Amino acid sequence: MPARFKMSRKGVGELLRSREVEAEMLRRANVIKGVAAGISPVGTAAWDPHPGLYKASWHTTSTRRGGRRRNRAVATVWNSAPYARWVEYGTERVHAHHVLLRAAQAGGR
Repeated sequence: MPARFKMSRKGVGELLRSREVEAEMLRRANVIKGVAAGISPVGTAAWDPHPGLYKASWHTTSTRRGGRRRNRAVATVWNSAPYARWVEYGTERVHAHHVLLRAAQAGGR
């Protein structure tokens, strides 16, 4: 006799907000943070007044009230260096490094 399963929307909502799911999201975010720090470009002292600042500025955070409707656990990875956007997306004169994109593709498992 086959097993039967009836989904409970309330139960799925509780699962998506659970501490276990938040912990897994944070674990994955920390893996991505580690990969991002490993592949971050470091400037030389000749032209960069703060060599290594970008590499040292990776952070993670998590919450159980994230998402568009604030109904699921999420974790976030970000870089607090003032020029992080330009390193990620590039400028007219500097090519884009896509550090966070490549880290998420490689380390989000």
